[in-house]
Amino acid sequence: MTTVTNPYLQGNYAPVHEELTATELAVSGSIPEELCGRYLRNGPNPITAPDPAKYHWFTGDGMVHGIRLCDGRAEWYRNRWVRAPLVAQALGEEPKPGPVHANMDFAANTNVIGHAGRTFAIVEAGSLPYELTNELETVGPCDFDGTLAGGYTAHPKRDPQSGELYAVSYFWGWGDDVDVSILDSSARVRSSRRVTLGGSVSLHDCAITERAIVLLDLPVIFSIEAATEGASFPYRWQDGYHSRVGLLPRDGDSTEVVWHDVEPCYVFHVMNAYDEPGGNGLVLDVVRHPSMFRTHVLGPSEGAPTLERWHLDGSGGAVKEERLDDHAQEFPRVDERVVGRPHRYGYAAALGMTDDFLGTESVLVCHDFERGTSVERSFGRGAGVGEAVFVPRAGDVAEDDGWLLTLAYSPDTDTSALYVLNAADPAGEPQAVVELPQRVPAGFHGNWVPDQP
Repeated sequence: MTTVTNPYLQGNYAPVHEELTATELAVSGSIPEELCGRYLRNGPNPITAPDPAKYHWFTGDGMVHGIRLCDGRAEWYRNRWVRAPLVAQALGEEPKPGPVHANMDFAANTNVIGHAGRTFAIVEAGSLPYELTNELETVGPCDFDGTLAGGYTAHPKRDPQSGELYAVSYFWGWGDDVDVSILDSSARVRSSRRVTLGGSVSLHDCAITERAIVLLDLPVIFSIEAATEGASFPYRWQDGYHSRVGLLPRDGDSTEVVWHDVEPCYVFHVMNAYDEPGGNGLVLDVVRHPSMFRTHVLGPSEGAPTLERWHLDGSGGAVKEERLDDHAQEFPRVDERVVGRPHRYGYAAALGMTDDFLGTESVLVCHDFERGTSVERSFGRGAGVGEAVFVPRAGDVAEDDGWLLTLAYSPDTDTSALYVLNAADPAGEPQAVVELPQRVPAGFHGNWVPDQP
């Protein structure tokens, strides 16, 4: 009998099996007094052993990890499965009551955000968000007080001026349409538009500028054949698809999109976008994958993803592509205060790759686009780092006056730690290192949620 292996169930991709609560965590260095809130991170963590031949990394049960910092202390660490019905059943619990969209009630495993004083675990492709307590216990599925017309996205963009969340959500049952919504500061949808793309795409991320919402119409499409064969994530690369980037007016009711052709590729994540000064065009910084789910269908493993700057003229001309950095990298972030505005700095995980597989070994790369330079921060031999979140020292300080918070995994000790780095000197001595009681598996996205926004 042949033993099937799946890289997304091995090493630091493998799930942890316990929910823990630990208090008064050990800290090296000193936690800044200004950091008072929760660092949260979401990711897939199967509660029961999946079939390795079919398990897709994007579909594992959601588990949220949290570390609370305040008054210079690391007060607690918690990890909790998001209680979708199958998770609750596996734990011997009653399912959490609440709305369900189109019977798509799988665990929200991709991102976790704070909004309107509440905490939401979110996912894409048709399922609703799940609301959590401040201590990460599951409240239940949420449709934002009945205002959300369907599923949501894993990547809403927060406008730094209004605090509203802009989202582009997809679901195979909507055909070629996506839903473009705006969630107001009280966590109610105030605007929703259906916009037609070229196919039933997997649209993981979007971007906003002060004038536009940026739509990525790229060749990863819902596959009826894959769904019929039982694929848990039935989206596949489609050769010959008309790849393009669209600009939709940010506010109002218009569904008219100005499309710009781009070379076939796939983009999971946008670093940021902003309008060109004095013109109609815009700049879009993305992580570009040469293809996706063409031959490797259980996770993102088809060549090195690179950081690109795309220039759009705003009138429908072809996208002009510019390579910014040759590192293989993913999980790009900027200071949230400059989302939709020009940014000087950007942060990403530079990935170790073997045979096109995105392994768990990585370093943090910090880009200075004004100087055209980058700085790498290693976390030890074979270590891996996750998405870095910038936290400003105060509301109106410079773009590098604050800290980078990120989780790093050490294979030597099989443990994880939260690093607090000085953003102005990320390669220098850490401001603080918070030791965690168990490893945090390689996962997706998270955020710093301050006690006082």
